[in-house]
Amino acid sequence: MAEFGTLCLFLALAASAWAVIASYNGWRAGLGELVLTAERAVYATWGLVVLAVLSLEYCIFTDRFDLEYVASYSNRALPKIYKITALWGGQAGSLLFWEFILITYASLIVLTNRRRNRSLMPLVVTTLLGVSTFFLGLVNFLARPFVGLAFAPQDGNGLNPQLQNPFMAIHPPCLYLGYVGLTLPFAFAIAALATGRLDDTWFRTTRRWTILSWFFLGTGILLGGWWAYVELGWGGYCAWDPVENAYLIPWLTCTALSFLLAILGTFITRSGVISSVHSFTKSNVGPVFAGFLGFSLLVSVGLLLHRLPDLKSEHRLDSFVSRESTFLFNNLLLVGAAFAVLWGTLFPILSEAVRGVKITVGSPFFNEVMIPIAFALVTLAGICPVIAWRRASPRKLLEKIQIPFWALLGGAAALLLFGVRDVYAIVSFSLATFVIATTAMEFYWGARARQRVTGQGFGASLLGLVDRNKRRYGGFVVHLGFILILIGVTGSSAFKQEATASLKRGDSFAVGRYRMVFQDMVSDDNPNREFMGARLAIFDGDRPAGTLVPGQNFYKAGQNPSTEVDIRYTLRDDLYLILTGFDPQEGRATLKAYLNPLVNWIWIGGGVLILGAWFAMLPDIRDRRRDAEARLREVQSRAA
Repeated sequence: MAEFGTLCLFLALAASAWAVIASYNGWRAGLGELVLTAERAVYATWGLVVLAVLSLEYCIFTDRFDLEYVASYSNRALPKIYKITALWGGQAGSLLFWEFILITYASLIVLTNRRRNRSLMPLVVTTLLGVSTFFLGLVNFLARPFVGLAFAPQDGNGLNPQLQNPFMAIHPPCLYLGYVGLTLPFAFAIAALATGRLDDTWFRTTRRWTILSWFFLGTGILLGGWWAYVELGWGGYCAWDPVENAYLIPWLTCTALSFLLAILGTFITRSGVISSVHSFTKSNVGPVFAGFLGFSLLVSVGLLLHRLPDLKSEHRLDSFVSRESTFLFNNLLLVGAAFAVLWGTLFPILSEAVRGVKITVGSPFFNEVMIPIAFALVTLAGICPVIAWRRASPRKLLEKIQIPFWALLGGAAALLLFGVRDVYAIVSFSLATFVIATTAMEFYWGARARQRVTGQGFGASLLGLVDRNKRRYGGFVVHLGFILILIGVTGSSAFKQEATASLKRGDSFAVGRYRMVFQDMVSDDNPNREFMGARLAIFDGDRPAGTLVPGQNFYKAGQNPSTEVDIRYTLRDDLYLILTGFDPQEGRATLKAYLNPLVNWIWIGGGVLILGAWFAMLPDIRDRRRDAEARLREVQSRAA
């Protein structure tokens, strides 16, 4: 199967390269048949890449340790679910997985645009398959997944213990689906710039694909935070890790040119220039990625400069106080946030290149920059729903935010009354109250207006309103999800408590309202790993609250032990326990406990945000009407 997989990759490279050549030349010469041949080559490339992926998975499942990749990232005792995830556990396999997702996206684009956007599709295919050819070149020549070994070891090294977590079966695919999905709006933007068709057709075609990429990136980032929380054993979920930053930057911007940020992030991840729990070791693909990024940037900037006179907007802002202005300021803040994260991530690389000393930028920098930006974004999220288009009267605006403003003041007063003195926490929770109030009022006012027009009940009017304006109200749900995340981040950061203790059996220690009593050590064994844990009885005040068993996993493939935390989850807070050491001679366990208030609202808010994004992608009546009009215009232009 290894030889078959290698053959499939070479044939896929040939088919992909042919698609680029045929599609571009078919566009230049106006030869529709040649363009059609290129589109068929897209499907052929997809089939060959699928066969290569299946070949590599077959080698992993059949323990082909004569292959370097299988010997490095699998072993006989590895559970089947992690044999699947071993596909993207290493450099070569993850690049093949990237190519698989990319060519799947490209095939879907060709399939769904057989009768639409025909003037753009030749260059869309050229761009998508150009990127595909680049990645196929990598897996054929620089990061080959089917390289054999001089001898076959009896067993493999196994998968990294930190990747042997159920969330690692979902987290990387979500990030890849988001990252690679950004290629689609980029391809349409390049096609629109090259052909001069700069109306909103290409934008409307890719809008849902862009939201889908944003959706998958957000889901992946959320799952990554959850994985870090339950797997890494440090009591947190975000440490501004360079690789996670590389995913956050395009998520903050998520435009057609975010593809370039995705390639930059991939360079950071795979070049070995930064140190991270997520990054790959230094390899020879880093310079190639840098060259590809430079070429893509050159082409993009060149086309933008060429079409710059045609890109000037015909409209101007009528007033500083208007909904258009809030959108503009919101976008500027998001770009500013993306730049701040990018600067902090690249600064160690730049400092080492300029001064020869790598200066690391830590969490304090990111927190000092991002907290004010987050507060500004939250404020805009509260003002935007109630401010008028084009020109808003300051008096009318003040009238509309009067109730939310009183809610803000009431929230701040309540926090002070309950003894909260942290300034950031007071500002954060008060702004959250403001946004929740304005969003709730927007739903209420819209439903009441529809009720007066249709005569339906309030519930039916609200459902009809949301159904007819999915993007608008899906966006409001996204805002609410963001607010819940803000509440969770604020509570778990401002009011976090921790305690460390070394206990003998029967001893206890406390953190917050919880008391933990060490009862005994427990163990478990399976073919893949051994587990050693400490069983503790938990008391919430004087009330028994169950048992927790934090411990450590010792993997038999020779990997370092990994922490296995145990957590008591509640909406109010999490009790988070870590076993840091055990002395069998004295029967003493060393434990660390964290009390993380409101942390579960991060995951709840993430779910609400994802739900809102998914709802916003659904078509409504106006979208269907616009799509029909666009198809009619295209038919008329071809007939003319």
